[in-house]
This record gives sequence, C-alpha cells and structure tokens, in this order.
Amino acid sequence: MRKTIYAVTVAAVVFAAAPAHANAKAKDGQVGLSVYGKGLRVEEVGAHMQGHGTGVRARLITYDPDGYRSAFTRWKDATPVSAALTKLSTVGWKWKGGKKFAHGTRLCVEFNVVQGEPCAVIHR
Repeated sequence: MRKTIYAVTVAAVVFAAAPAHANAKAKDGQVGLSVYGKGLRVEEVGAHMQGHGTGVRARLITYDPDGYRSAFTRWKDATPVSAALTKLSTVGWKWKGGKKFAHGTRLCVEFNVVQGEPCAVIHR
C-alpha cells in the first residue's frame, strides 16, 4: 500500500501540462492529472492537489467532442500524502481492461475543495 501511495505521489509531482493520446499529464493551479493507456483506451488515472484537508474528494468529468459535460465517476475520498516538505492529497482510478473513449473526449478531474480542472484530450 505504501509503495502504491509513494508511486502515485511521485507521478503526481512530476506533471507537465500537455495533452496526448491516452497517456497524458495536465495541471491547472493546485490540481494535477495523469492519464495512462493506449490509443483510445484509458487504463489508469491519477490525480493530486496541493495540501491536505478533511473531507477532500475528487471525481472524473468528461467532455465529449461536442462539449457536453458529464460526471464519469462518483466522488472518491483522497489520501493525504507527505513527501519531505510537500503535502498532497492523491486519488486514483484503475480499470482492468481499460475504459474506451471517443476520439477527442476530454477527461478531467475535479476536487471538491479547490479551483482547477485539468483535462487530458484522448485521441488516436
């Protein structure tokens, strides 16, 4: 469990904002997003926000190619993680076999306690 939390934390700290195919990283203010997969299939998503807090939760949002917004997941409790002087709240989703998205779909994360909604564009 600790190795998983550490791996998610390290991945969350090393974000660069750039959409790509199913592998992408994005940041918006205090919130970061990392998406892993192949082609239009997403296998894993990790998200973080700077700081700890009580009741921190996150969910994934999608915008289809026409711009319609919808909640993709329910709210999920974030895990507080400290690495040296850095305090983060992290959350992750993993799907066996992956989830397939339409070309051009934006996959975004939203935290309940901070502004910012980074998105990754899923494309071929």
